[in-house]
Amino acid sequence: MAFTINVNGADHTVDVDGDMPLLWVLRDELNIKGPKFGCGVSLCGACTVHLDGNAIRACVTPVSAVGDAQVTTIEAIGETEIGAKLQDAWLEEDVIQCGYCQAGQIMSAAALLANTPAPTDGGIDAAMAGNICRCATYQRIRKAIKRAAGLDTADTRG
Repeated sequence: MAFTINVNGADHTVDVDGDMPLLWVLRDELNIKGPKFGCGVSLCGACTVHLDGNAIRACVTPVSAVGDAQVTTIEAIGETEIGAKLQDAWLEEDVIQCGYCQAGQIMSAAALLANTPAPTDGGIDAAMAGNICRCATYQRIRKAIKRAAGLDTADTRG
């Protein structure tokens, strides 16, 4: 079946089964490689993209559920003010190690800051709980989010 979806501001028509996960449409049909396959069951967050600004897991979202919503991936998040601040903060805080999870981390962080411009440490931890980093850069992720939000980056946990 043909589906027209808007990804990063451009319409794309794909002829796929409606049950095909959005992740595979992005990666295999549209050659958008930022969202990664991690677990396939919405537990790790590597596939996180935005659907009308909300962080969703593309590995479990069927393309038929996208409808007229706007899909944004890591490839375009830097075009937003929040995304650009996060990408800069990620570099300033030296968050990235292996990098595999980072696209999903930034996408979740961008959705958090869009809804909560000045999150607390607890708010950050709750919003990011669905994103797993095998390199365990969680403290630097929190600092980068706080930096992007213009908050004190001191770790208040001691």
